Amino acid sequence: MTDFLISLGIPESIVEALRLATLGRLLLASVLGGIIGMEREMSGKPAGLRTVLLICVGAALFTELSVRMAGIDGFRGDPARLAAQIVPGIGFIGAGAILHGRGKVTGLTTAATLWTVTAIGIAVGSGAYLEAVGTTLLVLFTLFMLAKFEAWVARHRAHRRYVAAVGSERADYDRLEEALHQGKLTVRIEGVERRGETLEVHLRAIGPAVDHDDLFRRLAKDPAIRHLRRS
Repeated sequence: MTDFLISLGIPESIVEALRLATLGRLLLASVLGGIIGMEREMSGKPAGLRTVLLICVGAALFTELSVRMAGIDGFRGDPARLAAQIVPGIGFIGAGAILHGRGKVTGLTTAATLWTVTAIGIAVGSGAYLEAVGTTLLVLFTLFMLAKFEAWVARHRAHRRYVAAVGSERADYDRLEEALHQGKLTVRIEGVERRGETLEVHLRAIGPAVDHDDLFRRLAKDPAIRHLRRS
């Protein structure tokens, strides 16, 4: 970064005095983090533009300080020690982005994005600019293009869980089984629980999303089914 600034005609003394090389690295980290953060913001994720940008800039600054402190005369230290603490630190933030409820886990992509953005910041702070830019492009490709591919897969092979409550009579249970096998979905009964006068049947179905909608409407109209929910 210092050589690049000098090649622009900025005197070396000014570059050193104003720490322009450090500021340039922080600016690059903010740009790369901001680009990824903008995608997260447009997707409506809780970790949006400001969060991702600040994490990338913070990781770059910690790495810069770690390398600089290790090079101070009379100070013997590992230049990677301070930077190494960034990884477990971002783990706490990533864990806070992961939520579990109603049989599914959300926030894993957000946590993985924060972890990768931290690596980009470390790369910028250590002077690996090409690697940082390349990783940013890969992240954007993953978030944009692979998200569309995942949506296509979900439409053609979606996984859904159902809980249907029927009467405790054997005929009610048999009627539910008959309704489940009328469509094209692959349905598996994962468990049956007795709750008073009803049986709660836990199901897992795999197949196209449109067939899931047909199954839900068919079960909802069946008078033998007293309660139905889907996740």
